[in-house]
Amino acid sequence: MTTIDLANVYLGYIACLNSQDWENLGRFVQDDVRRNSTMLGLSGYRRMLEDNFEQMPDLHFDIQILVAEPPHIAARLWFDVTPKGQFLGVPVNGRKVAFAENVFYEFRGGRIQEVWSVIDKAGVEGQLR
Repeated sequence: MTTIDLANVYLGYIACLNSQDWENLGRFVQDDVRRNSTMLGLSGYRRMLEDNFEQMPDLHFDIQILVAEPPHIAARLWFDVTPKGQFLGVPVNGRKVAFAENVFYEFRGGRIQEVWSVIDKAGVEGQLR
């Protein structure tokens, strides 16, 4: 897969997430996907995403930086959301927060096999002080 193809696949994946098109998630994610070294499988990955949208109804994935080096993608995603209750163990309780996620993906057969994600929790906490 070329760099352009992989970047386009990733853009399709982000569009799938933003439209909450869960029926098509398997077009972008392997059945045995892992996140931060934990096996989730496609159904667990979908459940995680559905929970994210439940916790943050205004969730939208905004790509700030995208680097494609097949079979890997590196992205900086930006979020400006209003979580319910707690977020990352921090009591947010409906206050608006903005934060970045730095995420790396490994693709196999044109679909996401592995995800490594780091969210700026300190940035969220700083906004709530």
